[in-house]
Amino acid sequence: MGDLTYEDVNVGDEAPVKRHKLTRTDMVRYAGASGDYMPMHHDEIFAKAIGQPSVFGHGMLSMGILGAAITDWVGKTSLASFRVRFTSQTWPDEELATSVAVKAKSEEDGRHLVVLDCRLANAEGDVKVSGEATAVLPSRAG
Repeated sequence: MGDLTYEDVNVGDEAPVKRHKLTRTDMVRYAGASGDYMPMHHDEIFAKAIGQPSVFGHGMLSMGILGAAITDWVGKTSLASFRVRFTSQTWPDEELATSVAVKAKSEEDGRHLVVLDCRLANAEGDVKVSGEATAVLPSRAG
């Protein structure tokens, strides 16, 4: 979407849910793109040797999935801040879904701010990433 105005959103409104099945290929592609080759993200033998049940996804990959849901809704140039807390690991073949909701609206120094509560969780509701984002949206009033 990305063409929202300040007047288009109200507290409680929710962005469309973005769903993604995390694959091992996603993790390998992310490792290549980011340069993060920590073996727990791609080497099953290593991951099990350090006590994990399997390889697990990069936290920043999960943050990126959530961030894409936010910018798909408010627009890439509208995002002013985005901070998260990593709460649980992501595993290969997990079905992940985003939740982005308007938490607050305000006008400060001529800017129209929308604060978003955001989460990424699996199908069982286990939250993987939670956080908050702020978008500066244009106003129809000018």
